[in-house]
Amino acid sequence: MATSQILGFYEETNVFITGGTGFLGKLLIEKLLRSTSVSTLYLLVRPKKGKDVDTRIKNIFEDVIFEKLHQECPKFIHRIVGVNGDVSLPDLGISKTDRQMLVEKIDIIFHVAATMRFDENLKHAYCVNVKGAQDIIKLGKDLKHLKSLMHVSTAFSNCHVDEIEEKFYDHPIHYEKVGQMLETMTESEADKHTKSIIGLWPNTYSFTKSLAESMIRDTNEEMPVGIFRPSIVISTYKEPIEGWIDNLYGPTGLCVGSTLGLLRVTQCDTDKIADLVPGDMCVSALIAAAWDIAQKHKGQSTEEIPIYNYVSMDNNMTWGEFGVVNLMHAKKFPFRKALWLVNTTFMCNTYMYMIMKIFYHLIPAIVIDAISALFFKNLGLWKMYRKIHKLSHVVSFFCLREWTFSGNNIVKLWNKLDDAERKLFFFDMKSLDLWAYYKNYLLGIRKYIMKDSLVSLEAARRKQRIFSVLHNIMLVFLYFTMSVLVWTVFQKLKGDQQPCVDRN
Repeated sequence: MATSQILGFYEETNVFITGGTGFLGKLLIEKLLRSTSVSTLYLLVRPKKGKDVDTRIKNIFEDVIFEKLHQECPKFIHRIVGVNGDVSLPDLGISKTDRQMLVEKIDIIFHVAATMRFDENLKHAYCVNVKGAQDIIKLGKDLKHLKSLMHVSTAFSNCHVDEIEEKFYDHPIHYEKVGQMLETMTESEADKHTKSIIGLWPNTYSFTKSLAESMIRDTNEEMPVGIFRPSIVISTYKEPIEGWIDNLYGPTGLCVGSTLGLLRVTQCDTDKIADLVPGDMCVSALIAAAWDIAQKHKGQSTEEIPIYNYVSMDNNMTWGEFGVVNLMHAKKFPFRKALWLVNTTFMCNTYMYMIMKIFYHLIPAIVIDAISALFFKNLGLWKMYRKIHKLSHVVSFFCLREWTFSGNNIVKLWNKLDDAERKLFFFDMKSLDLWAYYKNYLLGIRKYIMKDSLVSLEAARRKQRIFSVLHNIMLVFLYFTMSVLVWTVFQKLKGDQQPCVDRN
């Protein structure tokens, strides 16, 4: 018999999860299976690249983050049921038979699925992030035993304001009106009109997430619903393993580019706050929040849908400090596949950044690609930099600004937990050891994204020493060439200023 309030809430429940194949979804699945006694997890999965639902689910559990689960709960697989569907399709693309099964059995819903691309086509982003959430609400209304429905949004859904509280914000354009406009457009037409439609929002991701929140407020009808808004989610802190990450979203992509020696300059205000949170702590807060929603709904203690801003809670670094710490660890633990010396400059001024980008990225890319094409094969640096600059552009909005977030509901939630629950579902950002965490963050990128083992570390360090020598030789050559050029120009000007002598 569970003694914990949270464990008691999840005991023998059936949980429906969307987005289970993604980073946060995997962590949620792992934590629920390993730390609670849920009866069954129903995972919405779509066939992809010739793989059916069963194959994709099997592939999920082959990931390294499930090794601990395999050891502690070797028979967990019987607690998994795959549901064929797709959040971008009407009614989630679920068959009538499967839908009826969910209606009869599901107690808790975690809607994690979303298109995370900041530059996603607006029509598709609306279809996934707004219509998908709308279909989840419709499903929730039909469930016979619904206890809690958690919609995962983002702390930046209302990034057009500087102070973001745990409340709803009025949207300048109704979500239905946006949907009606997009229905009359092709995807290419939607691209042309995106800027005029999204207005103050920087990208289609945050815009559609904001619309989804408005839709949930309007259509909720007193269901036990909560909205969970994490800020920028990166690698795990401790669970189930330290530093695990499997994607290049946000600052992680920039860290990889920098540590490979490719990202020499990026646009960022070093004085702005980098609001980053660990993936495992984010999931623990999400699990606890679902329990909290059920308690509030049971006691009829809330008039409005509770919103949880899961942010750094003042335990953070500036982007400048984040860059220094990552540079320090990148030099200690370099990548085996590094292409040049690790060194990145942060530029705030847009014009200076554009100039530096030309000299640090584009000109070297053209020269190296041309030379490599002559002697063996084109290295494709130009294409690499196109991808890097695209990522830098979408991330720069968040690196040049900062927001003040309120997190009162998260603090209240943490205070409701007893000592055992706080240990099992740790999510107190104020207690996070940032220095240890960011060290493991870079080591995790090295291990899980770059697939570099510690065995290759000494070879990678030798490679960096060679790059350092070559870098210094190039600097000496560059400075010498510039000095000669300046001296030549000076002598030329001096000669032109010599007075003419009349020899007659």
